[in-house]
Amino acid sequence: MPNPNLTKLKYISNYPGSIIESVQHLINSKKLTAYLKNKYPHPHHFNNDKLLREYVLELKAQYLKKSQPISKIEYDNKLHVIKNALGTHTSIARVQGSKLKRKYEIRISSIFKNAPPEFLAMIVVHELAHFKEYEHNKAFYKLCEYMLPNYHQLELDVRIYLTHLELIGEVY
Repeated sequence: MPNPNLTKLKYISNYPGSIIESVQHLINSKKLTAYLKNKYPHPHHFNNDKLLREYVLELKAQYLKKSQPISKIEYDNKLHVIKNALGTHTSIARVQGSKLKRKYEIRISSIFKNAPPEFLAMIVVHELAHFKEYEHNKAFYKLCEYMLPNYHQLELDVRIYLTHLELIGEVY
């Protein structure tokens, strides 16, 4: 019979058992919110599409100067629910006369509108990295770490944050 005190931790299920146990302990002792609040006390201020665009383009200019221009950058309130994704990067090809033109887009799940700035940075860096590396391979993660040195820790913390949102149902 399963332990009733255990919560299914789908966002961190592929992490080592010690991490899962630590998060489970925080949940059981009702300290998950306090843990996140202590580590990431403030939300970012990029809470609309215009500010998000400026933020993404600033990071792109800093780290990916020679990559393709991005035509659309916005929050998407359907992203997490429909595509089970936190952010997407797309390229749309259109024929214009005799030329094939590509437009590139980044969409970030609206659950990050009021998240800590570190979490938004992690999602944006992830999507920007896909402009150079399409697959989640060593080169992709190396690029993510170049743009955001603590990328892997932030990815774990974002997953813990998603667990918090699922259990509590609100931003802390």
